Amino acid sequence: GLAFPGPVLGMALLVAGLFAFGRSGAALDETANAILRNLSLLFVPAAVGVMQQAGLIAANWLAISVALAVSTLLTLVVTVLTFRAVARLQARRRE
Repeated sequence: GLAFPGPVLGMALLVAGLFAFGRSGAALDETANAILRNLSLLFVPAAVGVMQQAGLIAANWLAISVALAVSTLLTLVVTVLTFRAVARLQARRRE
């Protein structure tokens, strides 16, 4: 089977809950604000991991660069297509 990351599943459940109830509760607002206040701390483990793997990154810099460029372009294309689709749906609702 395919591995499915827990954070992705959690985010999907959060979005589903927000759509189902139409609002966020006070507990969610409080939690989100606490995370946002300390957001910079969440980047420390990632930065340490990059520094620990500096040799591996240096050996594979071309593949990493290509993967980053392709994924960035793909993200931009999907974002534009999604925006256009939502704009069309909103225009139809206004008519």
